Amino acid sequence: MIVLAHGFGLVREARLDAYAERFAAAGFAALVFDYRHFGASSGTPRQLLDINRQLDDWRAAIATVRGLVGLDARRVALWGTSFSGGHVAALAAEDTKIAAVISQVPYAGLGGRGGRRRLGGLARLLSAAARDEWCGWTGRPPATIPIVAEPGTFGALVWPGAPATMAALLPATHTWVNAYTPRVTLRLPRYRPFDTAARIGCPWLVMVCDRDRITPPDQAAKLASRAPRLELHRLPTGHFDVYSGDWFERAISVQVDFLRRHLPER
Repeated sequence: MIVLAHGFGLVREARLDAYAERFAAAGFAALVFDYRHFGASSGTPRQLLDINRQLDDWRAAIATVRGLVGLDARRVALWGTSFSGGHVAALAAEDTKIAAVISQVPYAGLGGRGGRRRLGGLARLLSAAARDEWCGWTGRPPATIPIVAEPGTFGALVWPGAPATMAALLPATHTWVNAYTPRVTLRLPRYRPFDTAARIGCPWLVMVCDRDRITPPDQAAKLASRAPRLELHRLPTGHFDVYSGDWFERAISVQVDFLRRHLPER
């Protein structure tokens, strides 16, 4: 069983179905879920991005699949991309029963040129985070900001064509909410999931993209190198390219091969 969830503010319809379908075609069961507060999952307020709650949602999903009749609890693998690529590393370090882990274009922790380039307007972002934090403390509705934005406008990630890039990952009929609670910014300096790499005892595939300007590839590769059973795979492309087209085909081929080699036989 492969458990999958998305990255920073995205939902399962943003191409996770494509990964799950390919894993299923290769003979693996797959469970894809949205975090609470996002997409098809419940939870208010909407668009609340809370690291601890997301980790708890992962734990709940893992417990659910381990309890399913007819599935081998020894064959649970985790698949995360971008922000969730960090989540699965943190979870594998704490749960020694996880059979294998895949971190695609992963968030390893703050730092590196990618984070600095893409978060620009740090003072404005911190101001928005402080305002949203105050809303949380006082019970007011969240003060959300856009996840992605065009240059000249405000958002967490800003580059030409950013909203269109995100929209291209989703079906035309899906209404994705381009918003999140920036209070999470105040917690990111303390969230360094790849610092646990040495404690990840299961096989761990870390797939980085050398032209990634969102999650710095060299930082992830360096931190992950302490894992005893690391398999590092590099692709000469960008962060969002692996979700579709030829780069998706290359990525999924490597991932299926990794799972076939490392999940216990039934």
